[in-house]
Amino acid sequence: MSKLLIGGEWMDGESTQSLTDKFTGAVYGEMAVASAAQVEAAVTGAVAGQGTSKLAPYDRFKILSTAARILESRSNRLVDLMRVEAGFTRADGENEVRRCVQTLELSAEEAKRLVGEMVPMEAAQGVKNRVGFTIRGPRGVVCAITPFNSPLNTVAHKVGPALAGGNSVVIKPSEFTPLTAVELCKVLIEAGLPANLVALVHGDGSIIGPQLLADQRIAFYAFTGSTRVGREIQRAAGLRGTQLELGSIASTIVCHDADIDLAIPKIVNAGFRKAGQVCTSVQRLYVDRKIADEFIPKFVAAARAMKFGDPGDPSTVIGPMITVQHAQRASSWIAEAVSGGAEILTGGYCERGLLEPTVLYRVTDKMKVVCEEIFAPVVSIAVFDQLDEAIARANAQPFGLSVGVFTSNLHDAFSAARALRFGGIHINEASSARVDVMPFGGVKDSGFGREGPAYAIREMTEERLVTIAY
Repeated sequence: MSKLLIGGEWMDGESTQSLTDKFTGAVYGEMAVASAAQVEAAVTGAVAGQGTSKLAPYDRFKILSTAARILESRSNRLVDLMRVEAGFTRADGENEVRRCVQTLELSAEEAKRLVGEMVPMEAAQGVKNRVGFTIRGPRGVVCAITPFNSPLNTVAHKVGPALAGGNSVVIKPSEFTPLTAVELCKVLIEAGLPANLVALVHGDGSIIGPQLLADQRIAFYAFTGSTRVGREIQRAAGLRGTQLELGSIASTIVCHDADIDLAIPKIVNAGFRKAGQVCTSVQRLYVDRKIADEFIPKFVAAARAMKFGDPGDPSTVIGPMITVQHAQRASSWIAEAVSGGAEILTGGYCERGLLEPTVLYRVTDKMKVVCEEIFAPVVSIAVFDQLDEAIARANAQPFGLSVGVFTSNLHDAFSAARALRFGGIHINEASSARVDVMPFGGVKDSGFGREGPAYAIREMTEERLVTIAY
């Protein structure tokens, strides 16, 4: 059973909620649901913990480094947990653990090198015998609100930099994946983190979220989720800091001079891994008409070869979606597209939470599978005649998180990078290309702020100016 972590103590909630295996539907555990009083106590404990913390930067480095090693040693346990909790295949689970280890390591390093900068005071006319510099200090309490599709690494991307910067953290993980967050908190405490520097509350986001937003003692909100909820967080946060990684309709463009054999494996993986439940999963695939007759059959064959089913089977590549309802909703969008003239080139089969990897063709920009975030293993192909056309279609949406472009032409690569309005533009990679060291975030309705420990830690700390006259 998941527990709450409040004021440095593990405790039961006011009620419990059953947790079910995403493939079998069998109950595997319970989630402790926090009461309003417990949520308030969690923030109170985090405020007190941050106010009394004596951890030096090197202490934070040691704790986060040790946590990375402990987490790495528990890979098999965590992979098994994420299989039932999130429906992850073994490959997806192992990748999640591997990336989380790196995120903790990167956060640890940033704890040691968080510095300000010198200010050239005497560059101003009439100023002499005066020096200036900036330092960075913690904001206070950081609230991390995290999604189900990356229940370990996304939590680490928020918690790691927050702790490295000297903050305390209140974590509200997805109610679909609470136990993975519990394990991460246990690892941090075992690594030496004072337990009152991290709090963990579980429950329905629509109930707990507003309470956390209303609590003015929280200084910063780090959120990954829908644009709708992101807008609510931003309105409620007011002058307090936010880092919002929101919705996305990710595109990937394949030009006529692309290396097809390089592109297809990357795009297939990006479109269907984690059952397409990744904010940067390829949803729109634009293919140059000159190579469409060669590219599309090869892409379809690669998609058809991806085994979907039981995530416990080592040969399975695509496991179940997070709920049956999510799969049924995506299936209904496919049916709607077909009724509007789209063609299923492969896939379309849906049973319980499993949705077969699906490739659609002859789609229009007004179909839901194209103009709304499907968050499912569904890729829609459209052909284009000129690169400018593909860029314009990719840009013509409210979101701007990530995009991929495959080309061997340097001029086209740089031109596309200039013209595409996305937070990340990846040349000869699919839209989901990510290394945890890089800045990650969006523009437009995909939010603002950046993950990546070196970038996040600066947002989670305050810059303070110090001047000295002598």
